[in-house]
Amino acid sequence: MASNNSSSTDLDSQVNVEDLPITFKVKYIGSEVARGLWGIKYTRRPVDIMVGVAKNLPPNKVLPNCELKVSTDGVQLEIISPKASINHWSYPIDTISYGVQDLVYTRVFAMIVVKDESSPHPFEVHAFVCDSRAMARKLTFALAAAFQDYSRRVKEAAGEEEGEATPSDTITPTRQKFAIDLRTPEEIQAGELEQETEA
Repeated sequence: MASNNSSSTDLDSQVNVEDLPITFKVKYIGSEVARGLWGIKYTRRPVDIMVGVAKNLPPNKVLPNCELKVSTDGVQLEIISPKASINHWSYPIDTISYGVQDLVYTRVFAMIVVKDESSPHPFEVHAFVCDSRAMARKLTFALAAAFQDYSRRVKEAAGEEEGEATPSDTITPTRQKFAIDLRTPEEIQAGELEQETEA
């Protein structure tokens, strides 16, 4: 088994649709309102806030240990411990708009979920801490594989007889786009700096 040092290549992280579903053991940090659908600029501050809260939890409070399953249907979360009244929920693939490995806390995976477009805060960032940076990376790749499969299904459905689609099958225009940032935290940071100098 290769050691998890930072020089290990991205090949370890690559995930194909055939590999799904994959389950990751993570800790759920929480959720915050996001101000946009795509981009690290909309996950960065919420992650800072959530990590800040998590670091200051009283001794008797711990982040819930969860199993996060990425499948072609989306992301399912089950809280393993401590026991909670609601211990299982899911984010369908068509409600996830963005996923990224955080550039400051590289063991943190964050994703933006679209709740109800009519609500005043329709976008939420959900954040999870992984055991290692490599695992956060693999989780990002797993979601990318799920997105690819979803995108293929949407295209196939659009190519079929248009008259047959029931309203529930049609995806709202805002949901048809999603993004996953597969750059390493260092590459993202370099890109952010470039954008700032351009602005």
